[in-house]
Amino acid sequence: MNEEVNFYIEGAKEMMEKAISHLEDALRVVRAGKANAAMLSGIMVDYYGSLTPLQQVSNVGTLDARTITIQPWEKAMIGPIEKAILAANLGFNPQNNGEIVRIAVPPLTEERRKQLVKQVKSEGENARVSIRNARRDANEEIKKLQKNGLAEDLAKDSEGEVQKLTDAYSKKVEELLEKKEQEILTV
Repeated sequence: MNEEVNFYIEGAKEMMEKAISHLEDALRVVRAGKANAAMLSGIMVDYYGSLTPLQQVSNVGTLDARTITIQPWEKAMIGPIEKAILAANLGFNPQNNGEIVRIAVPPLTEERRKQLVKQVKSEGENARVSIRNARRDANEEIKKLQKNGLAEDLAKDSEGEVQKLTDAYSKKVEELLEKKEQEILTV
């Protein structure tokens, strides 16, 4: 019986880890005023008829704090790369010199900063919901085990352990959100 309880607790921990991982990925894409190659991570380019991630047809890097550079491996890809960036609707205006595509990252306005903070908080709430769902699922399974003969003390201890995991991962979410908000609001 004890092995089954551990199985459900580990499952909950794994789901909470995934929620944190997803949140980190989502926050990485939110721009905080500084140029970051990850801002373009979701862009797909038409590469001879098939959609391909931008990073697979070019080198993406940052020249300075306000400029992203994209150096395609084939010069013929400059046009499709520019089209893909414009189609992604990120608010960037790509410029090219025939060899490299440059994107000047405009400084954030106060209004845009507030919108980004709302977006970050929304992502954080999604992560919290995922963590709470993992807790609920684990507790339901523990209750089923208790009905099938698991000792009540062990069930209560297990639920307490699941709650400790929930608290720890919720704290991680708070720390990530706080850090990202600070990054966004810093001018």
